[in-house]
Amino acid sequence: MTRIEIDAAERRAEARGLHTALLEIREDMARRANLRFDQWRGHILRPEFHGSARNLADYLAFRRGDLAPFQPRLTALGLSSMSRAEAHVRPSLDAVLAALALIGEETSAQERVIDFPPTEIFAAGPARLKARRDALFGACGENGTRIMVTLPAQAVETDLTPQIIAAGADCLRIDCGVDTPEIWEALAAEAAGRKIQFDLVGPEIRILDVQIDAPRLHQGGLFYISKSLTVGKARRKLRAPEVTLTYREVFASLTAGAEIRIENGKLRALVVEVEDDRVLCEVQMLRPKGMRLKPGRRVTLPRADLEIPAVTQHDLEALPIAMRHADIIGFGFVQTRDDVGTLIKAMEIEAKVINRADLPAIMLRIETPKALQNLPELIVAAGGRVPVGVMIARADLADEFGFERLSEIQDELLWLCDAAEVPVVWAPQVLEGMLGDGLVLQSETADAALGQRAECVMLEKGPHILGTVKYLRALLTRLDRYQTKHSPRLGALGLWQETQQGSTS
Repeated sequence: MTRIEIDAAERRAEARGLHTALLEIREDMARRANLRFDQWRGHILRPEFHGSARNLADYLAFRRGDLAPFQPRLTALGLSSMSRAEAHVRPSLDAVLAALALIGEETSAQERVIDFPPTEIFAAGPARLKARRDALFGACGENGTRIMVTLPAQAVETDLTPQIIAAGADCLRIDCGVDTPEIWEALAAEAAGRKIQFDLVGPEIRILDVQIDAPRLHQGGLFYISKSLTVGKARRKLRAPEVTLTYREVFASLTAGAEIRIENGKLRALVVEVEDDRVLCEVQMLRPKGMRLKPGRRVTLPRADLEIPAVTQHDLEALPIAMRHADIIGFGFVQTRDDVGTLIKAMEIEAKVINRADLPAIMLRIETPKALQNLPELIVAAGGRVPVGVMIARADLADEFGFERLSEIQDELLWLCDAAEVPVVWAPQVLEGMLGDGLVLQSETADAALGQRAECVMLEKGPHILGTVKYLRALLTRLDRYQTKHSPRLGALGLWQETQQGSTS
């Protein structure tokens, strides 16, 4: 045999081996995906979400094992490595199997040879995702990634809102965690004509009370977290300052060695002693200037399994206004399918009161380990009833998992939501420095550029909001030429084009 014939025989053998292995993976994927979808089927009342849920089930089953060893072998045969199959899992695998059968000249088991799927099926999932993006955030021109801007209270008495829209904002956000119901109503009136998201706060854990004479803490310092502030003579026996939290339910998670973070991790401490009504904490990490514990400072308990209702009384009081104006309800601290059911039930009750025929979409804000673990179930529970989106609460996830894991978590969230055909919001703290002082850093630009992989990027409030919106819009528009979701677009290079006279020497 010639060298060419030997190479061809080796390629056929490699293709047949890959075909056998991937066919087994496909059969296992189909079995597992069908079982999962059967469990979901009863929760899906919107027929238009069935295909999305089925593809999500395929994706979860397909990615349960390590597929990396197959990728270079497929690439060497000129085939898809399956690295961008999220939007069409089963058709992508079937196309690879059909091509392998041709290359391997599979004839011994024709019943195991899969035909190429119709080409139009590969466009269906991305088309549904784009339509859902437009339905949630607005169909505003050809720009791929939308921009959502949080309206500040001063927009009520100024012409700031139309300026924000003119600068490039596609949709607007009202934060029900600040200001008053009167301001929310006024901001909604200002935002009329654009898609509006009303964000419910959820049960934010914050410092509630602090001893009046509590000193500034430093590295190695001690403080108590108590169920209630100690009074009288007992207070003099305490070895450290004392604080209480907004939710006493967290005490079940304050065991020895538990980590506590305050103000987005600026202070990090560990529980070193546990008593009946209080725990003693030791500061492990803090800037040299220290920190004074004040009421309202945000507290997180990384990796703690917190049993706190996601819908608070404050949320229920904000819901009537949100239901009158919102296209999207932002759902903070959602963690379980029951949480989703609670919110939808409250929305349905309020919809009857105000005679609203449809329910707003739900934006699932993923900010805890439990929410991350349950995300497929949350998506199906919400998407089976109403339009749904996912907000990657990156600051909260960084608090929970550390910055070293944030990148991988963001990527897996984006992949999962692509498979479910669910729009994603990239938030928060995008271009935070520019919002505050008008100056942009290289690191902030690189972070904002990553948001182009999502359907929407959210900007928070800041004195330089107009310049920041313009900058982000220009950035996203340029990136649209080079990238679609996770896939590079191979347009002509702009920097090294030959001149009409030919390349220079």
